[in-house]
Amino acid sequence: MIRTIVFDLGGVIFNIDKRQAIRRFNEAGFADAARYLDAFHQVGIFGELESGAITAEQFRARLSELAGKPMTMDDCSRGWQGYFVDLPASNLDKLVELRQRGYRLCLLSNTNPFMMQWVRSNAFDGRGHGIGHYFDALYLSYEMRVMKPDRRIFEMMLKAEHAVPSETAFVDDGPHNVAAAAALGIHVLQPTDASDWHERLERLIADCQQQNPD
Repeated sequence: MIRTIVFDLGGVIFNIDKRQAIRRFNEAGFADAARYLDAFHQVGIFGELESGAITAEQFRARLSELAGKPMTMDDCSRGWQGYFVDLPASNLDKLVELRQRGYRLCLLSNTNPFMMQWVRSNAFDGRGHGIGHYFDALYLSYEMRVMKPDRRIFEMMLKAEHAVPSETAFVDDGPHNVAAAAALGIHVLQPTDASDWHERLERLIADCQQQNPD
């Protein structure tokens, strides 16, 4: 029986487009952004930021060095937040419904301070709420100092939640992330976009209920 449902952020809760993020960093004066940015796992200073190895200010300073020109915190925020495309209201409604049905909801995301400054703000959902309004707990790579698909981030989340893998579902659009969770015995679902998981999640919950009824 599923008791805890863990969600990725970009590509699951909201739709993303790395091309838009690359374009914004290019416009700010960093022409090499495409070498560092990925839909699932960043590299270089971008990966160091998301793994918590460097701070937001250190990222800005090092990005300035790479760009050969001063980059502002606003430049960094605008670039990172360029990943965001749209937030389907139906996803938010589904999260509210799942919590009302008694499931514990957690967010497990490879992310960074520039993205989360907006995601945690009341401007996030267009309804006056930040992401924390929809989840019981947030597990963020830069705060945990480890990134998916490293198994440690899943083990840390499970331990903090006192959750059993067989009673946990994980929804993530990254194939390596899903594989890492499945290897720990977590039930997994890999949607193709942020509008493709509602019915599939309900089927997963029902299948688990049939296999292991209370």
